[in-house]
Amino acid sequence: MSLIDFSSDAFIVAFFLYCFAFMFYVIAIAGKKWSNRDSLQHEKRWGRIAFITSNVGLASHLTFFFTRWAGSGQIPTSNMYEFMTFLGMSIMIAFTIIFAIYRKPLLGMFALPLTVIIIAYAAVFPQEVQPLIPALDSIWLKIHVTTAALGEAFFAIGFAAGLMYLLRVVDFNGKTKAARRSQFWVEFSLYTIIVIVGFIIAVFAFRGMGYEAQFIQEQSKIDSRGTETSTTDTVTYTLPPIVKPYNSEVVTVDSFLGMDKPVLEAPYWMNGVNAGRKLNTVVWSIIAGTILYGLLRLVFRKPLGAVIHPVMEGIDPEDLDEISYRSIAIGFPIFTLGALIFAMIWAEIAWGRFWGWDPKEVWALITWLYYSAYLHFRLSRGWQGRRSAWLAVIGFVIVLFTLIGVNLVIAGLHSYSGT
Repeated sequence: MSLIDFSSDAFIVAFFLYCFAFMFYVIAIAGKKWSNRDSLQHEKRWGRIAFITSNVGLASHLTFFFTRWAGSGQIPTSNMYEFMTFLGMSIMIAFTIIFAIYRKPLLGMFALPLTVIIIAYAAVFPQEVQPLIPALDSIWLKIHVTTAALGEAFFAIGFAAGLMYLLRVVDFNGKTKAARRSQFWVEFSLYTIIVIVGFIIAVFAFRGMGYEAQFIQEQSKIDSRGTETSTTDTVTYTLPPIVKPYNSEVVTVDSFLGMDKPVLEAPYWMNGVNAGRKLNTVVWSIIAGTILYGLLRLVFRKPLGAVIHPVMEGIDPEDLDEISYRSIAIGFPIFTLGALIFAMIWAEIAWGRFWGWDPKEVWALITWLYYSAYLHFRLSRGWQGRRSAWLAVIGFVIVLFTLIGVNLVIAGLHSYSGT
């Protein structure tokens, strides 16, 4: 067995251990209500079991990382699969540090699912080792990417604690306008997470079915001299084509539920080779996520926030507020070093300039400015509680767009990250 194969096995082990750890955290928190013994002892015992299990999962995840590095001869952070798996591992490292400080098992109920979703999302992408392009073949790749991801991991823990705070303090029985507004936005946050889960389910379901559709797309390009040239590309879908590429013809389309041809065509301004496919993926993510959300609502017969809220009873919201703030305060200087300072040094070496207004650079700066504003409002204006929690939640949405939206949708020098 090669090191690459061994690393893949270690990755699968880590994934299932994280799932088991999450279930143990649920037992620690939700199960204490039905425990015949002292509820505090129940929480401590199962919380300890969950923490040990998550640490064993992290050890397996680290084994995956270093054996893949040794087997490929390059640090495994050069494409979306490798980077997202590293981000998931970083979130577990950040969670372990924060848990060791505050000893709150409830945090595991939210941090572990976030890790599971991210590494499941990573598994959607091609897992083959890809050779580094020249711009990536530098020690600054190791420094820049790893520190940026670790900073984002602490932001993720801040997001988890912030969302927990909102689920704890929002009155889901309130009928006032303010209460309904808070209920809606908390529910929308949960719905957004479920849309990502829906995307993962849809991709793996159709991949298991072996679904495929192919199109031939013609594109016109104008070079620097003003000469127009036409190119023909083959675009392959692995999800049923609700939206086909702009200016394309069908080659083959597998029938699905009677749908044997595209419903719509991508708009003219989305004329990149993969633009239509990505738009189609977004549409399917929303469809799958909405169906999953609807099924959960049907099962519980109430908003998901109202389902989770009773679990939060007895938790001091000030502890959650403190955890969210401390996580972001730890992550901010790490992110500053990795995503800005080290990134600029690497950009100067790779492309001969510190700054070039590349989309990824711009959104990294936006993320940094946002969290700078968060810390300013927190420390100078006394924004705590709900305001701080909402800022933490919105901030991680910006991080996700920087990671997913910019890498996979917006073309730029960092587009290789989405291959």
